Amino acid sequence: MTGQGRAITVRRMRTTAPAIAARALRERARGQYLLDGRTTLVPPLTGGLYLVATPIGNLRDITVRALEVLAAVDLIACEDTRVTRKLLDRYGIATPLTSYHEHNAAQARPKLLARLADGAAIALVSDAGTPLVSDPGYKLVREAEAAGANLTAVPGASAVLAALTVSGLPTDRFLFEGFLPAKEAARRARIAELERIPATLVLFESGARVAASLADLAAGLGPREAALCRELTKLYEEVQRGDLATLADEAAKVGEPRGEMVIVVAPPDREEEVTAADLEALLRQALNRLSVKDAVAEIAAVSGAPRREVYRRAIALSKERSDAR
Repeated sequence: MTGQGRAITVRRMRTTAPAIAARALRERARGQYLLDGRTTLVPPLTGGLYLVATPIGNLRDITVRALEVLAAVDLIACEDTRVTRKLLDRYGIATPLTSYHEHNAAQARPKLLARLADGAAIALVSDAGTPLVSDPGYKLVREAEAAGANLTAVPGASAVLAALTVSGLPTDRFLFEGFLPAKEAARRARIAELERIPATLVLFESGARVAASLADLAAGLGPREAALCRELTKLYEEVQRGDLATLADEAAKVGEPRGEMVIVVAPPDREEEVTAADLEALLRQALNRLSVKDAVAEIAAVSGAPRREVYRRAIALSKERSDAR
């Protein structure tokens, strides 16, 4: 062997030895988690898709069951591997990660379904909170269920419920709206639909759009009580309460806040019975966005009208649309 050959051999040994050691360390760490300085081993899980809630800010808001599942599954599908890796590192979990988000879902979903078909146990997590709430997990869950995979919920932190409970507003009936449309015209049109709903509204919003959204909510819903929640469960948690116009004015005065926040809006002052005209208007708007089944479920839930009546009217409206085409 020449001197050059020996040099190449040495370099290969130096680069591969640490990699082998790191891989061995990860393998030893599989199936265990670390909590308060104590290592706990976990048994393997039955194959299937596990929907695991993760903290919305404070990493100690993870449940023990979630740690057990994340340590025991074969793979964790997550929005951002960097975010989820911070959580796993905190608790000494070495389960492999794969990204699953709105930009790669069409390519990643068949691979995950194939792993499930082979009997793998896979956890689905979001960057924060409960998966499927404002994230792309819905189609994966739907297709996994259709393929006969076991589905298991592992509940925990939720920004929706955290904000609702701390807002001081009615909690007996609420509608989670998610993010309002980014474009002003579409946002105002959607707020006009929400104005009729006799329930507390819970919305997500980005720091870049929160001032504009609050202003549009104030214009469209009137002087309702509201709460703006940011940094929930973190060191600088803040909940601002007041009417929508006041919150909109305050948001316009301060600089653009970082991250996402939750807006909670009180229901209308007087809960009036939904008229046939109101029901029809709500259904027409819902059918522009949803299937008949989903539109019926949404309007029945928020209006309190009998589901059978809502379904009957939705079918009639769908038929009118079909005949008009």
